[in-house]
Amino acid sequence: MDAKLLEILVCPLCKGPLVYRKAEGELICKADKLAYPIRDGIPVMLEEEARELKADEKI
Repeated sequence: MDAKLLEILVCPLCKGPLVYRKAEGELICKADKLAYPIRDGIPVMLEEEARELKADEKI
């Protein structure tokens, strides 16, 4: 994931910052508790493609 791209990407719902999880291949929005997938190096920033984080899942 390109560092410059990570700097400008925000959550499409709340416009908040995202946390990059390299091992899981996801971008995490802590505020909305959503994980956006990264497929073939491209972030999929669609609400319907995001998964909800579990209550016990560490961010």
